[in-house]
Amino acid sequence: MPAMFVTPWAVRFADVDNAGIFYYPRFFNAFHVAFEEWWERGVGRPYHLITNTDRVGFPAVHIECDFRRPVTFGDPMEIRVGVKRIGKTSVVFRYEIAHRVTGNVHCAAEITKAIVDMSTWKPIVPPPAIR
Repeated sequence: MPAMFVTPWAVRFADVDNAGIFYYPRFFNAFHVAFEEWWERGVGRPYHLITNTDRVGFPAVHIECDFRRPVTFGDPMEIRVGVKRIGKTSVVFRYEIAHRVTGNVHCAAEITKAIVDMSTWKPIVPPPAIR
């Protein structure tokens, strides 16, 4: 897998649960925020143009996720995003949430996303500009 795109990530007070650790469903929101950052800063085309102008969508169809270490309010974290595999009408993204100081990976996920025409919601081969 090529080098991963890295974006800093702030753990906010509103993200933690009563146990004082990051509430696990919020990881999936963080993955998507990093996915949008990857399009804009890594690829060079803002995600809203991909969906609204190009009419190409990437709905998640499968997720595998491992929670390795707790994340707490104020931890200096980063999210890493990489393309693991591109299929005919899907793409597998690799995500890691890691501590910026220690480098320890606290959460790792692979998310398979279909590539669809946003007008019909049917799978498509990614246009060359998207691929």
